[in-house]
Amino acid sequence: MGKDDVKLLSMWASPFCMRVKVALAEKEVAYEEILENDLMGGKTELLIQSNPVHKQVPVLLHDDKPVVESTNILTYIDEVWPAKPLLPTCAYGKSRARFWADYIDRKVFPAGRNIWTAKEDGQVESARKEFLDILMYLDGTLGDKDYFNGDNFGFVDILLIGLTSWFPAFEKYGGFKVEDHYPKLAAWITRSYARKTVSESLTNPEKITNFVGMMRQMYGIE
Repeated sequence: MGKDDVKLLSMWASPFCMRVKVALAEKEVAYEEILENDLMGGKTELLIQSNPVHKQVPVLLHDDKPVVESTNILTYIDEVWPAKPLLPTCAYGKSRARFWADYIDRKVFPAGRNIWTAKEDGQVESARKEFLDILMYLDGTLGDKDYFNGDNFGFVDILLIGLTSWFPAFEKYGGFKVEDHYPKLAAWITRSYARKTVSESLTNPEKITNFVGMMRQMYGIE
């Protein structure tokens, strides 16, 4: 399948787009990336037509048919290109993966955003505690495994690893290090970044941190 069949409407700083790029790389699916340059201002007509409800990236265009929302896109990718499955093969394993996918989607990035948007020390402290409490459960379910899927890098790993590109920004403005609290989770991040599919799909965290600093100035936080 060539790039003409698969397109990804994307934005360089979006951790949700990074998830999809990792999944496509794991599946060895060729695609064309079409970048949105100004999601805070004008949005392209292609994005609005492809995702008229939310008008957000990522959008996967497969044979010109749009698939939206990153977790939904990962499920679609796993079903359409079944080689090297991302989800576990057993029903129980799938149910566990979907539980943690929902947990990650609802909690991790919103809690991180609360850190870098906080203006007062008390707000920062509260947001930091909330974020670290959320990671506690992820660290616990990872345990001593190499990946959330056991020996294989899979669905839950991809969902979380995209978000970790923003972790250094959360650490900077929250005054903490994930490694100091959850060394196993930090080792998982390092292990995952060692994969070519991850390192070539994720934006440099330093660039993300600079982007967050720019947004803090724009919003009058600092």
